[in-house]
Amino acid sequence: MLDQAIINKLLHFQKSEITEHHIYKHLSQSVKDPSNREILKRISDEELGHYQLWKRLTNREVAPDRWKIWKYVWISRLFGLTFGLKLMEQGEGKAQLSYGEIEALVPDAVKVHQDESEHEKAILNLINEELLDYVGSAVLGLNDALVELTGALAGLTFALQNTRLVAVAGLITGIAASFSMAASEYLSTKSEGGHRNPLKSSLYTGAAYVITVTLLIFPYLVFKNIFLCLGLCLTMAVLIIYVFTFYISTARDLPFKKRFFEMASISLGVAFLTFLIGLVVRSVFQLDI
Repeated sequence: MLDQAIINKLLHFQKSEITEHHIYKHLSQSVKDPSNREILKRISDEELGHYQLWKRLTNREVAPDRWKIWKYVWISRLFGLTFGLKLMEQGEGKAQLSYGEIEALVPDAVKVHQDESEHEKAILNLINEELLDYVGSAVLGLNDALVELTGALAGLTFALQNTRLVAVAGLITGIAASFSMAASEYLSTKSEGGHRNPLKSSLYTGAAYVITVTLLIFPYLVFKNIFLCLGLCLTMAVLIIYVFTFYISTARDLPFKKRFFEMASISLGVAFLTFLIGLVVRSVFQLDI
């Protein structure tokens, strides 16, 4: 006979399994790729089997978490299937820490634990998603925009000390650089001769560059205080690095902290150096704009 504390844990697991069953089921019905659809359906069926196992022990029906279903279905649709499912898997991993507490009393928990920690992860790694094939191109555009433009804007800020001029100069520089980067990525991808489409690669690179440029110069278009604009620009750069590094780390199972601090250090370091160059240029050429 299981005590109430164990039953409560089983009910928690039961709710998690039925919720994830519905998440995988919804996604399997919406994806176009037949291979991905089959993978998601297999996981959905497996989660339902786990739910039935816990139900036989608790003798209770448990309703799914509708908010969690809605959240992960839409995250997967907006930001990619792999990212959404691995983000959910991270939360699920925290719950798995409790399995060890009940394995001695509920032998079936061993099998479920193995399925959750090994089998599903192996299946998720098989998911074929175009977005991840081109994420390297997006990273290239984003990295270059962050390093080049944060540096350029910092230098222009202290050389010109006029928000409108800095915004215009930054916008022209950024758009020109985005075309250059997109063209370079097109030629590079074409010369590689892999499965990636050169045009798509160039579009991902150029789009990432333009979006980053727009976000970085936005403060200069809104505010008048030049130093406030620079501070907001650098803050925006760190936020972009944080969000994108989190995305890549989650989707590709990579360490987050090391990648984030490395990229942030490079971008802010270049900005500081060009800040000094801007001061020197303003002093040497005696600019007064």
